[in-house]
Amino acid sequence: MLYSALCIVSLWTCILAFPLPPEIEKIDYQQWKIAEEYLNKYYAYFPEPYESNMEDKIKKLQKFFGLSETGVLNPETMEIIQKPRCGVPGVENFQLYPNTPKWPSNVVTYRILSYTLDMPKYKVDQLVEKAFAQWSEVSPLIFKRVLIGDADIMTSFTRGAHGDFNPFDGPGGILAHAFAPGIGLGGDAHFDNDEQWSDGSQLGVNFLFTATHEFGHSLGLAHSSDPKAVMYPTYRIFNSEDLFLSDDDINSIQTLYGKGSS
Repeated sequence: MLYSALCIVSLWTCILAFPLPPEIEKIDYQQWKIAEEYLNKYYAYFPEPYESNMEDKIKKLQKFFGLSETGVLNPETMEIIQKPRCGVPGVENFQLYPNTPKWPSNVVTYRILSYTLDMPKYKVDQLVEKAFAQWSEVSPLIFKRVLIGDADIMTSFTRGAHGDFNPFDGPGGILAHAFAPGIGLGGDAHFDNDEQWSDGSQLGVNFLFTATHEFGHSLGLAHSSDPKAVMYPTYRIFNSEDLFLSDDDINSIQTLYGKGSS
């Protein structure tokens, strides 16, 4: 019995003595835990998420973001993982949600339930309207704001756990998330109030870009693997005047709702 125990200890000592691959050596334990949480959240296999291993999930992420599919958690992959992003899972390389949920009417209502203190209310109103206009310009959709009662898309700034089983994580990380068209939470868009939001004239997260992205989810679009697309899952810093929908975004929204009259 003692001999067996000594053999196990000796074997474990030898295993620890082997050098780690160069890519893994550059990833410390804290980064690995961040990566593990990220991969389990966004790249779990369905409907049996626990049957997949970390290498499969890493390859899945690398494929989506156009990286070399090594299955190794290298610095290039960690760079993607640590970027601020939308909280909606990007599980596959598709542009529409499974079963293609959409609003039954081309007239979609929205309501702003709460605001951020980082911008005046009128500015938030303007940017929300401008974000919806990005989608209405290339589709037959018409967006109407309501001030009381229910709306198809309920928009709010909130923080931490906020009643949808998808809590925010403080500054950085998840910036916002939205739900595909449907009843209840369907269509609703939530923005993390722990972020520093900006209209593009000062430092902070560009609200126009983020809102345009989230409202894409509210209309039925999933994430795109095209880095030029508004529906790309990670956040990009840019001037608000440079915001435009990519061909991928336009093709996706028109697949659901058709082309606009223009």
